[in-house]
Amino acid sequence: MSLSPEDIDAIWLTLKLASVVTLLLILISTPIAWWLARTQSWLKGPINAIVAMPLVLPPTVLGFYLLVFLGPQGAMGQFLMPLGISPLPFSFAGLVVASMLYSLPFVVQPIQNAFMAIGEGPLEAAATLRSSPWNRFVFVALPLAKPGYLSAAVLGFAHTVGEFGVVLMIGGNIPKETRVISVQIYDHVEALEYGQAHSLSLLMVSFAFIVLAALYSLQKRQKNNAIIGERL
Repeated sequence: MSLSPEDIDAIWLTLKLASVVTLLLILISTPIAWWLARTQSWLKGPINAIVAMPLVLPPTVLGFYLLVFLGPQGAMGQFLMPLGISPLPFSFAGLVVASMLYSLPFVVQPIQNAFMAIGEGPLEAAATLRSSPWNRFVFVALPLAKPGYLSAAVLGFAHTVGEFGVVLMIGGNIPKETRVISVQIYDHVEALEYGQAHSLSLLMVSFAFIVLAALYSLQKRQKNNAIIGERL
């Protein structure tokens, strides 16, 4: 396996993008998942649908509308330009925004399921001890939802690493700025550099296998621990 300096740059940029997106998504998804897990509002259905839309939308469709929305003539672009902020398309910041939207369901849904699995029992028990709503959330709900957070972090990171359509539409193909691994593979194929494309593709396949194997092993261990806990 041989990697060029451009390949190394794309790998580091991809890892940087996935790390930033995963961290921000965990922070943003927590209140969304908590509200979706506990609310009985009629808005739950529409909000759930909005969160899940990236699962069914073609990435190029989402990327196109983000390009229009964030561009100089778009609503967000016209709002940001008077503040001295450059249009987000074709920048690393734009990649972060697009990747967060595209990977949102992969982070929100595992956390939401973890909050729903907690049930009302532990929270009601804490309430009887005069624990405040904030303390019940921080010291009861969050620790019990830890498996969901681990799954969300792994899925969010892995999904961001594998993006292509959205990042190409929003970020373009700027070396060291927006050219991630998937775009670098596309470039190699376009240039008929199949050997280098194979090296990066094999790296992606290996990464996907390791991530999924780790995730399934983690879920199996958590399931076994839960069974042991029930027996005790």
